[in-house]
Amino acid sequence: MQFNSRNILRSVAAVIASATLLISAGACGSSQSSSSSDGITFSQMTGVSAKGKLGEKPTITFKTPFEVKNNSYQVVQKGDGASFKDGQKLCIQQIVFDPKTGKEVNSTWESQPDCTATFSQQSMQASFYNLFKTLKINSTVVMGITSNNSSDSQTAQNSQQSSEAVTAYLMALTIVSAQTIPTKAEGKKVDNIDSSLPKITLAKNGEPSINANDLKNYKSDGSLKVQTLIEGNGNTLTENSTVTVQYTGWVLGGDAAKPFDSSWSRGTPATFNLQQVVKGWTQGLTGQKVGSQVLIIIPPDLGYGSTAQNNIPANSTLVFVVDILAAQ
Repeated sequence: MQFNSRNILRSVAAVIASATLLISAGACGSSQSSSSSDGITFSQMTGVSAKGKLGEKPTITFKTPFEVKNNSYQVVQKGDGASFKDGQKLCIQQIVFDPKTGKEVNSTWESQPDCTATFSQQSMQASFYNLFKTLKINSTVVMGITSNNSSDSQTAQNSQQSSEAVTAYLMALTIVSAQTIPTKAEGKKVDNIDSSLPKITLAKNGEPSINANDLKNYKSDGSLKVQTLIEGNGNTLTENSTVTVQYTGWVLGGDAAKPFDSSWSRGTPATFNLQQVVKGWTQGLTGQKVGSQVLIIIPPDLGYGSTAQNNIPANSTLVFVVDILAAQ
């Protein structure tokens, strides 16, 4: 059995955090992660044990070969920390095991935990939310997961697959901390904002709106425009940062009352890596600081180009207001 352990880690994070982004580099909505409406039913697992100090890398043992049932779990360490609060970011250390041999094939314990999962009903699969709300910081839960290696998922559903086509693995997740993040940019308002750019106003909760006439009449020169509206004092983003943001996006020349996408309207911030979005986002946010709010005007060649995307016509210039809440 061979593992692409990097893809394993990424796929589990995608299951836990189910929010989708319209601004992904691919076609809108085409590569979304599993949504809470898809539903996952967990079953209890037995036969796995853990030793070690809570909050540190556990020693996981089980008899091999271990038969894995998909979406099964076992809590092997009960944490001694606080319970999680809705809206917090969970920092999770992960170990992947080959259930046939018991061999550890990947671990994040030697680097940094993944802090991209938001503990909320809006951002998590319902089954994960219900499971995690019974846990505390420093808890370890082992998940049993199987996936089909076939490149054609439809064919896989319609034909009998050999045992070699199915990958099974165990993942030990330890929640090492929970971070409370702000709901909006909390930096210092910037003076001397370019007056030629569309004017942005903020509601009491921080949600942005854009001047209707400005959105209609602003003339783009075809270049990327980046204007910091609020400057934070947190970490500086790189082109490889994973960010948590609130954002609203409009089509230049469109209706200011009808943004094509908004995390505000979904009721929860979005988390993604800056390599997973259109180039205008990557370039516009690189170098900005956590706590900042940024206005980005993206020309078509740094957005979706000549390809229409749902409510975005082909060759559209896009206007975004982005609040950078956290980064990793």
